[in-house]
Amino acid sequence: MPVPKPAILALEDGSVFRGAAFGAEATIAGECVFNTSMTGYQEILTDPSYFGQIVTMTAPQIGNYGINLEDEESSAPKCSGFVVREISPVVSNWRSTMSLGDYLAKYGIPGISEVDTRALTKKLRVDGAMKSCLSTLPLTDAEAVALASDWRDMAGSDYVKDVSCKEPFQWRGDDAARFNTQYLPVGTTGGATTTPVRKFKVAAFDYGAKYTIFRKLVRHGFEVHVFPATATAAQVREYGVDAVFLSNGPGDPAALPYIHQTVSGLLPEYPIFGICLGHQMLTHAVGGTTFKLKFGHRGGNQPVKNLETGKVSITAQNHGFATDPKSLEKRSAVVTEINLNDQTVEGLRHKELPVFSVQYHPEAAPGPNDADPLFEDFYRLVEKRKAGKI
Repeated sequence: MPVPKPAILALEDGSVFRGAAFGAEATIAGECVFNTSMTGYQEILTDPSYFGQIVTMTAPQIGNYGINLEDEESSAPKCSGFVVREISPVVSNWRSTMSLGDYLAKYGIPGISEVDTRALTKKLRVDGAMKSCLSTLPLTDAEAVALASDWRDMAGSDYVKDVSCKEPFQWRGDDAARFNTQYLPVGTTGGATTTPVRKFKVAAFDYGAKYTIFRKLVRHGFEVHVFPATATAAQVREYGVDAVFLSNGPGDPAALPYIHQTVSGLLPEYPIFGICLGHQMLTHAVGGTTFKLKFGHRGGNQPVKNLETGKVSITAQNHGFATDPKSLEKRSAVVTEINLNDQTVEGLRHKELPVFSVQYHPEAAPGPNDADPLFEDFYRLVEKRKAGKI
């Protein structure tokens, strides 16, 4: 077996981690963050919310089941770099088409293994997410630290325009007949091959949406029309949709005033459901504000409590910003859910309109499926509006 080439990860505070290179031969800079998920590295790599970030996995071995085309959440990896403790020397899964290293090399993304990811994660938890540089090319410590320090801050950055679609289109990515009846909207019947009735048209804003979000909307009875982040309220109205969905995405939610304005214009007219960045867009649309978390929430086991029902759900999350609850005082939205680890806002509901949002990812299924019914709740909300009951 050939000896791996050296690689370096440098943080803006001068910390340097050396390890073995895999993936592409490249030098990149970005915000170093960590994800605590045990599996799902392909979904993480292709999640557009990670655009501009170098992702550290806390699970000790990554890559053992390879890469397949079915688990991608976008057309290609969107993170800048990848950090792991150990890259699996063996790829073993019947769906696998290539190794993780070959996949990253194909798309020009560098990776580093043999890093003490426990020490790195503890540093990021104590000192916060940092600007960083990852290189699989010859680079001195000083050069790498300088590149990390010179990278632009995540705060104030609009990355949505880098990952959003450019033109509207109708989502046809999946044959709905493949899915089980557990995903059918209320009122539909049939066996495992029954196609959900696409009763309502939804305008889904693509701020960096994951494919599974569109799949879930289809499974729950929606005809999904995807719009770029720059689409206006007037453009949405032209399509005659029944509802609006606000997706996840990367960057600073406060740096997107053009989206705030669009969502504000749509609020009185349609039932709206937002997740992750979409939740933060709703926050700004009602006059609230957001702030940057110290190290963010990224993983598949975040406990969330619903303040209205008392129910606790285990959720999948990926975000570095959060809603300021004080900014919502005397506003038209109320906090409905909180994170039990740090008490940050995890859900909102408009006081008068059929509009709600969550900070976590109900489409993700890291084991628990606690949040999946939110898509059914959205369907019911649209159904009631169309029937004139709300």
